[in-house]
Amino acid sequence: MLARILDGNKLRATTSPAEIKAALAAGQRIWIDLERQSADADALLTDVLAIHPLTIEDIWGPRSLPKIDDFDEYLYILIHGIGAKTKGKLELVEIDIVIGENWLITYDRHGLVTDDVGTELDHSPRLLQKGVAWLAHAVLDRAVDRYLPVIDQLDGEIEQLETDVLEKAGGPKGKPVLAQILGFKRTLQELRRMSIHQREILLRLSRGDFGEIPPDAIPFYRDVYDHFLRINDIAESYRDLVTSSLDAYLSVQSNRMNEVMKTLTLMSTVMLPLTFIAGIYGMNFDPRASKYNMPELEWIFGYPFALALMGTVAVVIFFWFRRKGWIGPSARDGD
Repeated sequence: MLARILDGNKLRATTSPAEIKAALAAGQRIWIDLERQSADADALLTDVLAIHPLTIEDIWGPRSLPKIDDFDEYLYILIHGIGAKTKGKLELVEIDIVIGENWLITYDRHGLVTDDVGTELDHSPRLLQKGVAWLAHAVLDRAVDRYLPVIDQLDGEIEQLETDVLEKAGGPKGKPVLAQILGFKRTLQELRRMSIHQREILLRLSRGDFGEIPPDAIPFYRDVYDHFLRINDIAESYRDLVTSSLDAYLSVQSNRMNEVMKTLTLMSTVMLPLTFIAGIYGMNFDPRASKYNMPELEWIFGYPFALALMGTVAVVIFFWFRRKGWIGPSARDGD
């Protein structure tokens, strides 16, 4: 664990548990950024800061939904930030924040935002001088700000998805597009499920429901809530777009299937009279009486006549279909 202690007007960083305990006992303002679970970290949380065992369990363990707990001595906040994004899938990362009177504890497993806040604090201890609630605001603000670039990137991917639906649905390349649509739906559904709880947490912080947040910091927490509300609205619109893409995919696939069935039906319709004619001439007749029953059997041009008859029927049917607009340019224009 890394602690940054405000010593007068200067910031002092340390990893020594003894120095951290001494700073807490002296009432100095301190930010403790936990890196991993260890015996020293557990002793600090349990023995020195008297953190509730359930809160400690939430800090170290994974939790799928954000939460906020208000205790007598501290305020515990668990939010989700966005980590890496691969192939339309968002990685939600937990960030734990515990706000005390003069101390702040954070546990950012991947250093998603605390590394940036720590770098800023190393250059200027102004945030810690104002109070630990202002430092907690900086962590929340950066966690929410990370959403917007990723959400904007989703916009371009969903737009490309809509193009792929029109070009590939119903074809051999349509299956990956359908898998991509379903992947987007799962991702946005998970984002929505998380954002409902996180939005409520940020709303409560912006209303000043907790004594750990000073009145002069409340407008800044309200600004974080407004940013997240905008992100939530954009994500909701993306859910509608993905749902529309799925409907369009099924519609295009159905239309192309209808085109296939239409083509097969037209081919069957053309072949049906030809099969009838071939069946007539393929029947068995008595050769001795063929000149009375079917004179074409002894006619030298009987076989070419039968082929010409079938060809004529096929051409007549083709032009009749074309005049009706079932095939040809007029059929494509109608689609």
